[in-house]
Amino acid sequence: MFPARLIVAGRIGNRLQLNSKKRLLEVLGSLLASDVPELSPEIVFDRLCARERLGSTALGQGVALPHARMQEITTAMGAFVQLREGVAFDAIDNRPVDLAFALLVPESANETHLQLISQLATMFNNPQLIQDLRTAASAEQILALLERSKA
Repeated sequence: MFPARLIVAGRIGNRLQLNSKKRLLEVLGSLLASDVPELSPEIVFDRLCARERLGSTALGQGVALPHARMQEITTAMGAFVQLREGVAFDAIDNRPVDLAFALLVPESANETHLQLISQLATMFNNPQLIQDLRTAASAEQILALLERSKA
């Protein structure tokens, strides 16, 4: 089960036009930092990039799951972006990423972090969900799909 308010409409970007993995991570960093005064978009971006340097977080099928630990937060939080066109993301299947769910967890949340990553990866292994997310027309539609899928 996901934590309450893991994802909210205010941390969802839909039908965005971005041209690079770097820009996608910047947008995800801004969305994540928007709810937490102690976070800056630059710090979140740096953490997401540091994790990406360890290896791509692309899951395949055009989906990525960038994630990081942050000492500035006390509960897990996510942001989601749907792109008009995919961007290169060093995916194992070489497909561009057009759907990305970024996850931040508290720095000490080792087991929680792994469980959330596993649950999200399983959720994004559903081809119908992926298709529905790609055609969703609003942040509210995306949120409803994510909420329904995590149950």
